Amino acid sequence: MEKVLKVSQQHVWVGIEGHYVFFGLTNYGQGELGKIIAVELPEVGDGVERGEPFAEVESYSTVSELIAPISGTVLAVNTDLENHPSVINEDPYNDGWLIEVKLKNDSELKSLMDMDEYYHFVFRPNP
Repeated sequence: MEKVLKVSQQHVWVGIEGHYVFFGLTNYGQGELGKIIAVELPEVGDGVERGEPFAEVESYSTVSELIAPISGTVLAVNTDLENHPSVINEDPYNDGWLIEVKLKNDSELKSLMDMDEYYHFVFRPNP
């Protein structure tokens, strides 16, 4: 099954594979942060609410909260990131995934951008 990618304005991607949804940080988002040295993820079973922080990433220059693009329940966390958080920099769309979520409301996906829209959002010319 093909993974469909949607993206929030807060640079969090949502990978949709059937009823399974994964969150990650976009290539642009990780690039803006620089080398990621630590990640704080929710626990399995935790709820995530659209528009609310669900994780924290730390780079050499800053600590950033990641904002949930959709609501749901955490089914899995990427435990590889505990020892190797820089995987987010190296492979943000595959091995660098953050959490797997059971979607609460399909309609929330409609508010997200596809990759083409996201590209234009990030790289829009300054007026």
